[in-house]
Amino acid sequence: MEVTEKLTRPLTEAKYLNADNADRYRSIMRIFFEHYEKLDYWLYQEEVYGEMIRDPYFAGYRMDQCQQDLASLTEWKNLTAIQDTRKVATLEEFKNKKYRYQMSEYSVEIERLVVRLENLFIEGASLEPTLLERIRRETGRLPQMAAADRDTVYTWWNDLNNDFIRLNQNYQDYIRDLNSVKAEEMMHTREFLVFKDKLVEYLRNFIKGLQKNVGVIEENLRMAAPEDLEAIFQKVNQYELSIPRMDAEVSPELIEEKTRGRYESIRSWFVAEGGQDNEAGKLFDATNEIIRRITRYGAQLSEKNALGANRREEYRKMAEIFLKCETMEQAHEMAAMVFGLERPVHLQSDRSRETDSMNRGVYEERAEELVLKPRVRTYREKSARSAIADTGREKAAARADMLARLRADREQVSRLEQEGRIDFACLPVIEPRVREILLKWLSDAMENGDYTGRTEDGRPYVLDLSQAEERCVVRCLDGNFTMPRLSIVFQEARK
Repeated sequence: MEVTEKLTRPLTEAKYLNADNADRYRSIMRIFFEHYEKLDYWLYQEEVYGEMIRDPYFAGYRMDQCQQDLASLTEWKNLTAIQDTRKVATLEEFKNKKYRYQMSEYSVEIERLVVRLENLFIEGASLEPTLLERIRRETGRLPQMAAADRDTVYTWWNDLNNDFIRLNQNYQDYIRDLNSVKAEEMMHTREFLVFKDKLVEYLRNFIKGLQKNVGVIEENLRMAAPEDLEAIFQKVNQYELSIPRMDAEVSPELIEEKTRGRYESIRSWFVAEGGQDNEAGKLFDATNEIIRRITRYGAQLSEKNALGANRREEYRKMAEIFLKCETMEQAHEMAAMVFGLERPVHLQSDRSRETDSMNRGVYEERAEELVLKPRVRTYREKSARSAIADTGREKAAARADMLARLRADREQVSRLEQEGRIDFACLPVIEPRVREILLKWLSDAMENGDYTGRTEDGRPYVLDLSQAEERCVVRCLDGNFTMPRLSIVFQEARK
């Protein structure tokens, strides 16, 4: 992809489709488009207003609204306005600036697209084998076109490209419709059986057209001589450049790129290169897969309908037999025969019986419960669910214990403080817990650039490094260690 100015600029010409008052803008543009198709390119404001109020929907439409709408469409480059000076008789009429309006090229193409979208479900797509036959004939004329005149080559080139574009777009749209969710749901209904055979026949005729023409087209494209192709490209480019264009000047490089790109698209669609399938082969496989799916769904529907018919007859016969039962006992026996198990399964357990009497029936014995577990690797027994235990008392006890330990630690550390300072060289023998607290304060202060920190209860302090070159020994209950002589200086008195 090449990022150009045309690609990155906002498309203001399409703004009227979703802007406020889009019903008025779209109606005005449809009026211009209908006149454009009749070769009536220029319209006055009065003509547009007259056609708008002709419809009851715009019964309250005013002339000043029409003027504003035309001005907005002109600003969005949907319309081109030109002042009409042919019927001006006075200076006042010239100052009023009576305009004529014409659709821009972008707007014409946008309206064509909108009309096609409105009729999308009416027109639909199709698979036309005749397009393949026409492409086969046109590609077979490649050597002849190299020696033909420029006008003949351009007409042949346009016919070839138009047929290819129709074939490519139609097959993509048709296959998309057959693979849609709506089509999938319809294939499971009984109504699908009505036109199943017709659809399969239609797809098979298209496959026959593929098998008949694709090989010939591929051979024609492979056998095309490079010098013949260059001659054709040159004539097509010359004709394109000879077409007078009033609004823009097309460069020869763009024409050359477009011509060669179209030919490469046609060649890659029919010719398989590099060990990869061509687009025609993919279409062949996709169509065959759709036929198999349609046939499979049709067989399932037919089997379901036949099964339902057979079951109805069985149920009718069964009801007649039940009606012939004279007693309730006979009806129970008949029900056991119809709805009971065809092959009962007996489960044997190793529990001890309550009695060894052989005259005791099965229904008189106490039922035994057997737990059956699936024989799969992924089976996991469900864990027993239990209520959330109330641990409030344990939490309160743990909290009280923690607060007590914090108070004890604070009291031990406060005894080491002398005039708002803790000098590590003057410490007595301390416990390991106190040593951990002091070393943590040192670590917190060393991590800051200004060597400051805060204790657990929020007291700010600063680390005194003035005697750090000296060494001192800190004695603990579990051993001694040597460190630089540092001091912790508190900046606030203890509360």
